[in-house]
Amino acid sequence: MRIGDFELDEPLPELKDPHVLAVLRPWIDVGRVGTLSLRRIERYLGAKEIGRLVRPGRYYDFTRYRPKTAIRRGKREYTIPSTTVKVAVRENGPDLVTLHLLEPHAYGEDFTDSVIEMLDKLGVKRYSMIGAMYDMVPHTRPLLVSGGSVDATNEAEYRLVEVKPSDYEGPTTITQVIFQHAEASNIDTRIFVVHLPQYFQVEEDFTGIARLTGILCRIYGLPSRLEDRERGVQQYSSLQNIVSDTSEVSKLLERLEERYDRENAPSSPDAGPVTPLSPQIEEFLQGLDFGSDLGPLPDHDDDPDDE
Repeated sequence: MRIGDFELDEPLPELKDPHVLAVLRPWIDVGRVGTLSLRRIERYLGAKEIGRLVRPGRYYDFTRYRPKTAIRRGKREYTIPSTTVKVAVRENGPDLVTLHLLEPHAYGEDFTDSVIEMLDKLGVKRYSMIGAMYDMVPHTRPLLVSGGSVDATNEAEYRLVEVKPSDYEGPTTITQVIFQHAEASNIDTRIFVVHLPQYFQVEEDFTGIARLTGILCRIYGLPSRLEDRERGVQQYSSLQNIVSDTSEVSKLLERLEERYDRENAPSSPDAGPVTPLSPQIEEFLQGLDFGSDLGPLPDHDDDPDDE
């Protein structure tokens, strides 16, 4: 079945009040937090792919999102980067539609129109964007998660999963149009973005994955074991060894911890103003690169990790 520029299986599954969980690469998927959180949930629920773009080359530059080749069971196979759609039908609660969106390089308006047409066809009731971004936060504190919703009645859910309102302003993505359509069509919208330490950029951030997976588990009644927190603890422990041996970074970490504690402590009349990081410190943190010690840094343009 052709819907916009997507080819979906026919007949379409009958979905019960479907909720969409979408991750957008590479815009807000640092540490592959959004992608791998979705995959954990997809595996647990047995999600099945029901569609993908018919001709992804209309939207994607394949010198930036590289096709892949692999040998499976003695045969060479090729995979072309695309936006994919999966469905998990559940006995209790809303069914889940997972979207692995690749941000388009061209014809962005047509791309979003196709996604919107598909959401309308599936009868989606909620659209949530999930992922992660780098921020000036310490790895020694619980990872912050920011979000947003135009409906004030949704704030109770944000408090339940300890998500703070986002005050972000700046460059965004053409897929923001999907949110505008959803809100105009009375579809609930959510955003969950985990804040990862700027100075620790690894291909897979397991603490971030556990944090985001935990939020989704609480919202959708999934078992907490899907979080797999231990891998994150081990990963950040290796970072602590590096920080301890680097006095300059250690001092900066103290400043980040101080700011984190002040900004996230309960309001008190005796609390003083939060001391911002100096521009020199922020510039230094942004230039830090532990990739040579902890493994290669991700390159989302050259390796989109297609399904």
